[in-house]
Amino acid sequence: MWSLLRLSALSLTTLMIAGCSDPKIDTSSMPAAVVSVEKVRDSLPAYKRDEFDQALTIIAMSSFSGIDLLNAQRMNAAEIAESANAYMHGLTGDEIIERADKMLRERRAREREQALQTLDRLETKQARAEHDQQQRAQVSIESADYYISTSPYGAFEPVIDLQVTNGSDQEVSELFLHGVLTSPGRETAWVDETFYYVIAGGLAPGETAQWSLAPNRFGPWGNDQIPRDSQLTLTLLGINNAQGEPLWNSPSLSENEVAKLEALRAEYGGVNAHTAN
Repeated sequence: MWSLLRLSALSLTTLMIAGCSDPKIDTSSMPAAVVSVEKVRDSLPAYKRDEFDQALTIIAMSSFSGIDLLNAQRMNAAEIAESANAYMHGLTGDEIIERADKMLRERRAREREQALQTLDRLETKQARAEHDQQQRAQVSIESADYYISTSPYGAFEPVIDLQVTNGSDQEVSELFLHGVLTSPGRETAWVDETFYYVIAGGLAPGETAQWSLAPNRFGPWGNDQIPRDSQLTLTLLGINNAQGEPLWNSPSLSENEVAKLEALRAEYGGVNAHTAN
């Protein structure tokens, strides 16, 4: 008799424990999901319900790309069940909150890793561009003058006198130049264009040479309205070596890349992208 009473008491205790266990999300069907989500929410303390709502939304949104998990908005039970039943079936309210928190941590870790990779890429690109700019500066334009001469046949011919020094350790065969021709009192340039100049025989390291270039007299350089007091500004944009291959031509950062780099440095400036993980 006593054994039967003990067995009955044990069975009753087991049933009470089972009956008092935390309710779980059931996404086996849409009606079950709708009911179970609300039941799980109601079982939580009031102070946890907002956190639970946000956790449900974060889990549901995790199956979509382009969703901002850090600023999730509450979704109703039907939307949640339809979009994320595989992620939350059988979970209690606290487990839902824990899973959402884990998703956010993983998301932040991925975003941080991507940001550090972008930071490393932009810093590498900037360093290469600065290095190449310094190397390119060793080939310098000593002087550049524009004037109109008269040919033996009486025709007006535009001329650019150009003197260049090759202070680099590479032979130079071709120059890529940007020329701007202006005159006092005139806002618009008479000429603003880029052009190549092929150096006959090349320019060896340490050499200085002077050439007289003959732009097309039927183009903008040959405009007979250009005054004699015009000023020529030549900028060296690129250099080719003896084989005709570009030297020191790493591109600079774009304006958007500069802004991105500054923002990443402000946030991750003290982190080494190679050792962050």
